[in-house]
Order: sequence, then structure tokens, then C-alpha cells
Amino acid sequence: MGVEVVSGAMMSCSFGVAPASLTVLPANRVTVGGVPAANIMDYVPMMNIPTFGMCTSPSNPQVAAATAAALGVLTPQPCIPVTSAPWSPGSPTVTIGGQPALTNSSTCNCMWGGVITISSAGQTTTTVAG
Repeated sequence: MGVEVVSGAMMSCSFGVAPASLTVLPANRVTVGGVPAANIMDYVPMMNIPTFGMCTSPSNPQVAAATAAALGVLTPQPCIPVTSAPWSPGSPTVTIGGQPALTNSSTCNCMWGGVITISSAGQTTTTVAG
């Protein structure tokens, strides 16, 4: 059983330097404790997934260029998430807005190699399969 993720859930990126809060728009009209519930399609950069402060991924072109300019010394640059695929896996049995519900065990990948994980689901009372 996983914990249903809601708007305000805390996330972290393996290449980010700061946590970020998931934003879920109320479009699906499903709430948990009065807060919009998330599904796997809540992965849009800068709308659902904000910046994680600074990015340290050498795969990020901005980081690579700054690191090269600093003669090989890793030089973090501002994080701009580039997520191009939904969270995975979602709940196999619970749907929200026709899509699998997002659970605290789901992850989302950034194009620059970062793995985004849920560190706090935003609520603790509602669990779903997954």
C-alpha cells in the first residue's frame, strides 16, 4: 500500500540541491482532506514540478558549460526541470481523473538524469494500492 500524494507534497531530485513542493491543479475535482489529489499525469515542469534550486547534473548543458568554463570544477546552475514522461508507477487500482493515482513510491525522471522522488505525500491518512 502506498500513500496518496496531494498538492503540497514534498519532492526531491537526485541532482537538485533543495526540496520542492508538488502543485496539483483542482481540475480533476478529487480531494483528500480538502486538498487536490495527484495522478501520474501531474508531471508538467514548472506547473506541477517546480525548480529544485540548483542543478548539479553533468548531463545538463548549462552545468556542463559552466563546469568547462571553470576548468572542470563542478559548477551548479539554476534548476529547470525537464520531465517528459509521467510519474511511474501509479496505483494499479485507484484512478483520479481517469489516470492512476500518484503514490509516495512513484518516481519521475528528468531529462538531465535526475530522479524525482516523493519525500512526504502531503497527507498521511489515505492509502491506495501501489
